[in-house]
Amino acid sequence: MAQLKVQQMKSAIGRKANQRETLRSLGLKRIGDVVVKEDRPEIRGMVQTVRHLVTVEEVE
Repeated sequence: MAQLKVQQMKSAIGRKANQRETLRSLGLKRIGDVVVKEDRPEIRGMVQTVRHLVTVEEVE
């Protein structure tokens, strides 16, 4: 199954609580953090919520 590489590019300071919590749920704590997650609908939805704060790449 494909995987997604998610990197936090912007700060969560001043953002809505649900966006801060979504970043934390993805495992991102600070700018520059990178996590690799399975490409599932739940993860895609989380990434969609914080799309303006992260970059996403598909990894084989």
